[in-house]
Amino acid sequence: MTQTIVPRVRILVLLFLAVTGALLAGAAPASAHAALTGSDPQQGTVVDQAPAQVSLTFSEPVAVSDDALRVLDPKGERVDKGDPAAASGTTYTVRLLGGLPDGTYTVTYQVVSADSHPVAGAFTFSVGAPSETSVEATVQASDDGLVGSLYGIGRYLSYAGFVVMVGGAAFVLACWRHGSGVRAVQRLVVSGWLTLTAATLALLLLRGSYTSSGKVADVFDLTLLSEVLQTKTGAALVSRLLLLAAAALFIAVLFGAARYEQNDEERRDLSFGLAIGGTVVSAGLAASWAMSEHASQGLQPGIAMPVDVVHLLAVATWLGGLTALLVALYRAPADTSVDAAAVRRFSRLAFGSVVALVGTGAYQSWRQLGSWSAFTDTRYGQLLLAKIGLVVVMVGIAYASRRWTARLAEPGAPVSLREEPKETVAAVSDSKGGATGAGRGVPAADTDTDTDTDTDTEVERGKVADDTGPADVRPEESGAGAQAGVDSARAAQLARQRAAVASARQKRLRDSDPNLFGLRRSVLAEAGIAVVLLTITTVLTQTEPGRTEQEAASAASSSPATSSPSSSAAQGTGAVTLNMPFDTGGKNGRGVVTIDLDPARVGGNDLHVYVERTDGKAFDVPELKVALTLDAKDIGPLSVVPDHLATGHWSASGVQIPMAGDWTVEVTVRTSDIDQVTVSKNAQIG
Repeated sequence: MTQTIVPRVRILVLLFLAVTGALLAGAAPASAHAALTGSDPQQGTVVDQAPAQVSLTFSEPVAVSDDALRVLDPKGERVDKGDPAAASGTTYTVRLLGGLPDGTYTVTYQVVSADSHPVAGAFTFSVGAPSETSVEATVQASDDGLVGSLYGIGRYLSYAGFVVMVGGAAFVLACWRHGSGVRAVQRLVVSGWLTLTAATLALLLLRGSYTSSGKVADVFDLTLLSEVLQTKTGAALVSRLLLLAAAALFIAVLFGAARYEQNDEERRDLSFGLAIGGTVVSAGLAASWAMSEHASQGLQPGIAMPVDVVHLLAVATWLGGLTALLVALYRAPADTSVDAAAVRRFSRLAFGSVVALVGTGAYQSWRQLGSWSAFTDTRYGQLLLAKIGLVVVMVGIAYASRRWTARLAEPGAPVSLREEPKETVAAVSDSKGGATGAGRGVPAADTDTDTDTDTDTEVERGKVADDTGPADVRPEESGAGAQAGVDSARAAQLARQRAAVASARQKRLRDSDPNLFGLRRSVLAEAGIAVVLLTITTVLTQTEPGRTEQEAASAASSSPATSSPSSSAAQGTGAVTLNMPFDTGGKNGRGVVTIDLDPARVGGNDLHVYVERTDGKAFDVPELKVALTLDAKDIGPLSVVPDHLATGHWSASGVQIPMAGDWTVEVTVRTSDIDQVTVSKNAQIG
């Protein structure tokens, strides 16, 4: 059995590489998280006259509330009027007041993408000429505060509860039917249900504040709650609660049936019914995520949502079943230990889950990334690489677990871990002192050991007592009735003591087996990696997909304000680099600003600005302006407002320098509302 796993792993690796390569090679544009791809006026531009409206274009449709788009003048006063309106499928506008004076205006937006994530940002444009502004061109998203943290915790808990509940129930139903009577496994599955239910209720309450104000006081705002219930995400959360009610009934039947005797036919019928019902409920719960997150938007949503459901079910079956197996190995009583056959069944079930994960994961990778470069150039791709690496490690550990399982099934393995039925002891006396069955699952006592002989002697002498009272008989208690009662009590004590001794011996024999110890350690290692894997999976659902991130960057670089003419790039042989330390005097106000001017000659030039802390780490500042002055010819200052491209990086293309000479390059850096400094250096142009 262990030899057959090696070809399977090889086939899986080849399948993953082939499918992923074929899909990524034919990638087409798509999106998931919404991203701002354009605006009118454009970011950082200077217009001659005040526009009548401001429009923003996103990569996908977004939900826009009445207060989602704001335009602020240099003093921070609002100059927009009316509610935002949808001009097209992805473009939204807000009207402005008439007669706006010259100066720098700040546009802020806070919308909700179609995959349920809040998106916020800000940018500036100027009318006539740039001016000082008291508005910080950054905005704190509603998911950045306490409510956002609580919402994130709720998402983690909901995924964990789903995995434990579905995977634990699948393990009992498909691999270890006797586990339905094990208290530790019952508690595991029920705790998964409770966690998922509580997390879903919390997400429903937090959702309104999470996507709007971000204030804790708004969590119990009934108006916001009613608005949430009318959204796609709200409907998904309510549907999840209804399905959890059906899941509670399923769990009750699954574990309640363990109390009753059933013949083989009844057991098969019950298992078949539970399998059908459990699959339907589990698929519905998985769909509540698929219909409200990444899978519901972008490329091929009709295919992506069923694929996402299968992916979630495969994750739950594998990781949740692994958790149930770990609990069974460590917490199950010695007389009901999980046997090797159950572990082998789970191994086959886990292998099927891995196959499903490879297929669905390859499709999702193509859909969310779209190119090989996105694996390393985007945060989503980097997290996905970490997830793939953890899956490979888990498969390797699972192979080791299968080897331990094969050894446990060999002759000589402890009785409690082999497939043969366990012997039971019938040593409990009835009320008349006769021997009756001690109960199902009580191992036979081996009275040959010194420990058990001594214990039995203690019981015979009446020195061992339990919660029913002392075993000794007082001299004054006499008579046939009293003697019969004493004999019956002693017989019951003796039976319980022998059962406890036998159970303890069975546990010692089981725990002393090196094969079982190896299996426990390997399964524990799998479970530890599974926790990290589940965490990364949850983070991925909240991370902007690499495809969207690259599309937004591409749209920004291709706009007129930021495009770079190929001729300038081709002629860029005389670039000038200027390093200027600055200190605004405020907190975190020290750093270095670097100017790259290419090709540093008369005509159009590309300007790049980099801001770094003194330790060399890039960081953003609220405002950054560049001015060029040629004092010898009394030219300037020529203002340049570069566009923000990435953390600590601004750029402007087509910067016109009309004459050769010794130009002064001034950079104004503002690190807070009041902390600002201007630094300069000279550069020879032309």
